Amino acid sequence: MLVLMAVLGAAVLHATWNAMAHGVPDRLAGFALLGLASGVAGLIAIIVTGPPPSGTWPYIIASIVLHLVYYGGLLASYQLGQFSQMYPLARGTSPWVVAVVSIVVLHQSLAPAELAGVLLISAGLIGLVFIGRSAGRAQTAALLAAFGTGLSIAAYTVVDGLAVHKMPVATYMGWVFMIQGFIVPIVALCWRGPAVFKQPQSAVLSGLGGGVVSMAAYGLVLWAQTRGTLAAIAALRETSIIFGAIIGAIFFGERFGPRRAIAAAVVVGGIVLISVS
Repeated sequence: MLVLMAVLGAAVLHATWNAMAHGVPDRLAGFALLGLASGVAGLIAIIVTGPPPSGTWPYIIASIVLHLVYYGGLLASYQLGQFSQMYPLARGTSPWVVAVVSIVVLHQSLAPAELAGVLLISAGLIGLVFIGRSAGRAQTAALLAAFGTGLSIAAYTVVDGLAVHKMPVATYMGWVFMIQGFIVPIVALCWRGPAVFKQPQSAVLSGLGGGVVSMAAYGLVLWAQTRGTLAAIAALRETSIIFGAIIGAIFFGERFGPRRAIAAAVVVGGIVLISVS
């Protein structure tokens, strides 16, 4: 139950930081500020925890590369589509991909109820995307960007799940966030120059705050991965999509509606199956 509550708490935090990043009108600036805050937090963490154990650098480097791909895909998704559609597809792709990799490649066993819960959550989350939508050329580009983002999420989830069994969570999280966090603002600075950081105070606070919240969410999930099956935790984490859809409806004026409520209920059914397995 503690693992379940930790992952659901991470889901709320994850939806929150994505909404904070989306709320910055200049998307690139938002991600740069988010990266700067998480980079500083990661630097503080590695000062306390020290260097990673020998032989663990491949996991750290792989996670950093995959996270950078994820940030790039998320940035493109948010520029092309609505938050309440892109966020569910990006996150909803991950659970079933992680489940397949966990079973086929990592040989992790899932109880029937857990597997059913993962599939229900994935179906409900992807249903949130396509309800009431028509697919034009621009829409297709947005959907492809979000789907690619989902594949990168699945990839770094698997890497993270392996890494936390080889080094302390705080050490791993500190190095990943410190390096990738500083790379993002450096890229933004090279691309757009110092003007990228000349943003309204509200945007600066949203970006920096989002970085801190994202690190807290990530830490909770990494801790949970040391105590539960990878596929189940990946599915539970993506319930952040429900919170994201609610945030999109309340703060961005994006429709939720009865059909999305039904899809959300399907996700809740999946959570119940995982929690009782």
